[in-house]
Amino acid sequence: MSNNYPNPFNPVTKITWQSPVNGQQTLKVYDVLGREVATLVDEYREAGSYEVEFDATNLPSGMYIYRLQSGNYSDVKKMILSK
Repeated sequence: MSNNYPNPFNPVTKITWQSPVNGQQTLKVYDVLGREVATLVDEYREAGSYEVEFDATNLPSGMYIYRLQSGNYSDVKKMILSK
C-alpha cells in the first residue's frame, strides 16, 4: 500500500494500493484512540491497482490511521488532517 497523497491533507486525500490476488478487501480509517471513523472499502475485488478518495470534511484536524486488510495481508499507515 502506498502512502496517501497529499499528506498532510485538507480535507480530501487519495489512498492507493495494489492487490496481487483476488479476494475480500477492507480499508478502514481510525482516529488515534482506535475508533473507526470510516469504511472506504469492504468488498470482494479482483487483483489489480486501486485508488479511493477519503473526504474528511466532517472530521477534526489530527492524525488518523488507515488499515488495509486483504486475506492474510494487512498494512497500516498514518495520515494527518490539517484544517
